[in-house]
Amino acid sequence: MRLISEHDIEYIAMGSTILGTGGGGDPYIGKLLAQEAIKNFGKVRLLPPNDLLDDALVVPIAAFGAPMILLEKLFSGKEFTEAFKMMEEYLGKKIDAVMSAEAGGLNGVIPFAIAAEQQIPLVDADGMGRAFPRLEMTTFTLHNIPVSPITQADEKGNKNVYHTINNTWGETLVGATTIQMGGSCAIGCYPMTGKQVKQAAVHGIISYAQKLGASIIDAKKENKNPLESLVNEADAIPLFTGKISNITIKTEGRWNKGICEISGLEKDANSTMLLEFQNEFLLAKKDGIPVAITPDLIVLIDAENAHPITAESIQYGTRVMVLGMKADPQWRTPEGIVLGEPKKFGYKEEYTPIEKLNKIV
Repeated sequence: MRLISEHDIEYIAMGSTILGTGGGGDPYIGKLLAQEAIKNFGKVRLLPPNDLLDDALVVPIAAFGAPMILLEKLFSGKEFTEAFKMMEEYLGKKIDAVMSAEAGGLNGVIPFAIAAEQQIPLVDADGMGRAFPRLEMTTFTLHNIPVSPITQADEKGNKNVYHTINNTWGETLVGATTIQMGGSCAIGCYPMTGKQVKQAAVHGIISYAQKLGASIIDAKKENKNPLESLVNEADAIPLFTGKISNITIKTEGRWNKGICEISGLEKDANSTMLLEFQNEFLLAKKDGIPVAITPDLIVLIDAENAHPITAESIQYGTRVMVLGMKADPQWRTPEGIVLGEPKKFGYKEEYTPIEKLNKIV
């Protein structure tokens, strides 16, 4: 166990944006909520999954909705506390630890605010190793852990508790209510035992996010190349260098959907890359040929300041680098591929590991 400070949250927020692969929501508001909670209640204990008692009650607390909505509709923070308390009341038990449903974007830092406020540990794990746009797309689903009961709260005081017949119906029903709540809300989901967390979660992902963030922030402080530092820390594959030449984006239900077009520069001059996204970047094509496919990670980086870019904040003319990263091994199993593959999002492409697409041994 180690303690997470306000300063550490800066690194974790940066790394969470990388793992968000364009989605997960901008972590800025979550970072402020987490830092304020740590300031008021003390540092957060980050607990390795294997240190959990087998019968411990662990609950992921998460933001849910369309990331673009968060540009105008901010969280108050109280809705996350409400979702937490509702879960305790419904189960009739005290929650022993919280964790991230996804370590990407906003949801990589929001649980720190709850952990600090409730004076309980946060588990160094999540259910994705990245961000995904759908609630059932977790490693917990791969291990047959139910998403229900699900608690839902918004900033206005509306509350719901769901029991769904499977995890896909959890996405369907909570997603429908979220639209009526204005496009975003807080949820508690996938309540599980410590034993289940040990078996099903992606271990060490919060520490990994912190290392990714540090690779950029510390490199700048030391006058080193932050892009090179990130590539080395993430074992990432540079896929493309260019300039944003076109962006189409729209909000459908609770998803930001669109295509980002990048005109090549330097070694990629005379080439074009298209990034297709539904909250997260899911498919990258160079001159029409796939070079990265979900569930592997596609990361868009501002080449000027080395900051990761979320899909809703893409701006015309920005010089960028596109990186590819391998998904957690659980997503590369036959079951993981079926749950997170392109066909789930309406794309015709078949999943091929990123190292094979780019002919890297």
